[in-house]
Amino acid sequence: MPRDYTGTLVTPDSAAVYDTAASSTMWAVVFAGGIGSRFWPLSTPARPKPLLALVSGSPLLADTVGRLQPLIPPERVLIATSRDIAPAIRSVVQEVPEANVLIEPRPLGTAAALAWAAQEVARRAGPETLLCAVHADLAIGFPGAFREGIRRAASIAQSDDALVALGVRPTRAEPQFGYHVLGALLDADAPFAAAGARPVASFVEKPSEQEARALMGTDALWHSGVVMGSAKRFLAELRDCTPEIAPGLLALAAGDLPLFVQAIRSVGLERGLLERTERMLVLPCDCDWDDVGTWASLRRARELDDDGNGALGEVSFVDATGNVVHAERGSVVMYGVSQLLVVSLDGLTFVTTLERANDLKPMLDALPGSMRINPSGSSVH
Repeated sequence: MPRDYTGTLVTPDSAAVYDTAASSTMWAVVFAGGIGSRFWPLSTPARPKPLLALVSGSPLLADTVGRLQPLIPPERVLIATSRDIAPAIRSVVQEVPEANVLIEPRPLGTAAALAWAAQEVARRAGPETLLCAVHADLAIGFPGAFREGIRRAASIAQSDDALVALGVRPTRAEPQFGYHVLGALLDADAPFAAAGARPVASFVEKPSEQEARALMGTDALWHSGVVMGSAKRFLAELRDCTPEIAPGLLALAAGDLPLFVQAIRSVGLERGLLERTERMLVLPCDCDWDDVGTWASLRRARELDDDGNGALGEVSFVDATGNVVHAERGSVVMYGVSQLLVVSLDGLTFVTTLERANDLKPMLDALPGSMRINPSGSSVH
């Protein structure tokens, strides 16, 4: 019989079933493709989003690889990226072996990148080896709790031969995130139930504002951008659920990457697999998570002063509240203003409201192409 979900969080002693051996040889794939136009003018082809120090003093990608350690060391981390930004990517994660950087010959989408990574892990370490798929643009306040969540997800993925996502309790109706709609817990004695996980009845990627508000009234969880499974299970689910990728999997297994690329269509992991699979569980993880998706998100991800201002660089706030400032050149003084975004670079200063910063496409479409690509007019380093 179904029973109510108690909302168990991931804590060091919350799982009755936990196999540390499940994580002893775990691998990870970090999705780090794309320039990140929503962080214009800071993001450029020479300095794409994964290389930006948006949350801490380190690039997002370096933060991601670093927080996986020591659970998943750099030699077991694969990085999926695009050809145009690969040299820049390599420059900030030199501890990751060059052979572990999977350079897409064209934009493949994260579902195909996952397939490639899963095949690589199966080839190098065996098809039963666990693989943690994670996006590079996450802000994690409690790295220890994050790693603990990954450990427990690994145990469940291994024992139940399922995909296991880390879920986060929503704090607002956010239409830019994915949502795990929880299913009934039919077997309270199942190992995944003892570990605090729940079946996923459905996955909703980027719902409308009305749908997001409705989901807030349920026990649905945000998708954290982290999914665990064995290499074999990922490949099987992609074969069965993702027709955009399935035609190329035999070529991929045979080591023919050009034929794989030719045979597939680009699709994201969330829409291509998570919305379609019926073999997914979700494990709540209380790790102070957020997605670094837009400039406005930095007010949640960065440390704020007593007036809710967040800044990187030499910035002074006087009678100012709720602003975000990123200053790389010179000093910035914010006086008597609220809810503004200021990005100060060498040769360009960008000012808008945090509300308008959520969608920069209309502005970028109106700018000359040269300014969109290299707004400062000088080399970016």
